[in-house]
Amino acid sequence: MLDINIFREEKGYDPDRVRESQKRRFANVDVVDEIIELDKELRKRIFGLDGFKKELNKINKEVGKLKISPNLDATELINRAKDIKRQIEEEQKELKAVKDLLNSKRETVGNLVHDSVPISDDEENNLVIRTVGEGRKEEKLKNHVDLVNLLGIVELKKGADVAGSRGYYLLGIGVRLNLALILFAQDFLEARGFDLIETPFFMRRDKMNKCAQLCQFDEELYKVTGEGEDKYLIATSEQPLCAYHADERIYPADLPIRHAGYSTCFRKEVGSHGRDTLGIFRVHQFQKIEQFCITSPNGNDSWDMHEEMLKNAEDFYKELGLPYRVVSVVSGALNLAAAKKYDLEGWFPASQTYGELVSCTNCTDYQSRKLDIAFGQNDGKQPKQFVHILNSTLTATERTMCCILENYQRENGVEIPKVLVPYMGGKTFIPFKN
Repeated sequence: MLDINIFREEKGYDPDRVRESQKRRFANVDVVDEIIELDKELRKRIFGLDGFKKELNKINKEVGKLKISPNLDATELINRAKDIKRQIEEEQKELKAVKDLLNSKRETVGNLVHDSVPISDDEENNLVIRTVGEGRKEEKLKNHVDLVNLLGIVELKKGADVAGSRGYYLLGIGVRLNLALILFAQDFLEARGFDLIETPFFMRRDKMNKCAQLCQFDEELYKVTGEGEDKYLIATSEQPLCAYHADERIYPADLPIRHAGYSTCFRKEVGSHGRDTLGIFRVHQFQKIEQFCITSPNGNDSWDMHEEMLKNAEDFYKELGLPYRVVSVVSGALNLAAAKKYDLEGWFPASQTYGELVSCTNCTDYQSRKLDIAFGQNDGKQPKQFVHILNSTLTATERTMCCILENYQRENGVEIPKVLVPYMGGKTFIPFKN
């Protein structure tokens, strides 16, 4: 969430920045004024509560003095102290209600949209930054849905029968191709200074609540029930990687941090019906290698890292030999945590269109504030700083496989990209079976 100070004009901050950002997001602007009023009320109640506590302390001291004097009666003061305690209890309840309402309102306000983000609420207006590689333009190329069947590497019918809609089995060389992408991606990031982390597949609700938006609980996250508390399956390794650093203080000498997260991911994909739902492009369970980075909040450190992570993704797909384009995502399509997001879209020649393979996002300190991931030493004189957090897909392997199959298809099968051959036991070609 945003720093509460940015809503406090009387302290020299500019809440118009938040109003402008909300306008850019095509989101509720009135909530800014609601937050300002609730914040004022909260501070007023805190001041009043402090007054009651000071009065109670004063009375308790006077009662103590009276008790050591046998000729003096402390009954009146003791009754007054009881009244103040009741007032304090009531005030604490009301203060908590105001604070909870304030925080719930703050959680609906998105990160400050970067000035370079294109303003629109239609993703058709995403700004194309560059296009790389020549896409195949032949007619009658097979799409990835037909190709997985012809190669015999995916069983969709039995997958759906066992796991439900969009369930699937990877078979034979399809498993090897998937593993090859995972291993190549891990080697690729390790060579660029990333440390590998395989994360838990589920999280406790209190931890997930600090890493996911409220809407994700209904639209994206699967709940797991069993003994003890409910847990949630992760939608991306970004979530447990955020929680990994919760409540830490990270010093400049330890930054930047570069994690290569590896996990299976689970998503309901509510609202995606009819959008790329055939085959294994958009499924409920998939493997992913994620770039997750932490930087200083100062200067351009996180923005330089944002470009570095995008370059990593571009270089990865260049090595795979896949044509792609990079787009800057419009303001109205940014999630709440994102200040700016790039998508890398691979070329799918059968449909003559681009499909999203990578999302690369700078969340600045929006996530770290809620997770209390502090930056540097706090001398108490300056406002507390929080690190900047960034995340980027390197590969969601099932989607990348779809793109490889379409771009490397031949008349009687599919070639394997050269960089993956060492991970495929030297195999260079997958022939059609069916």
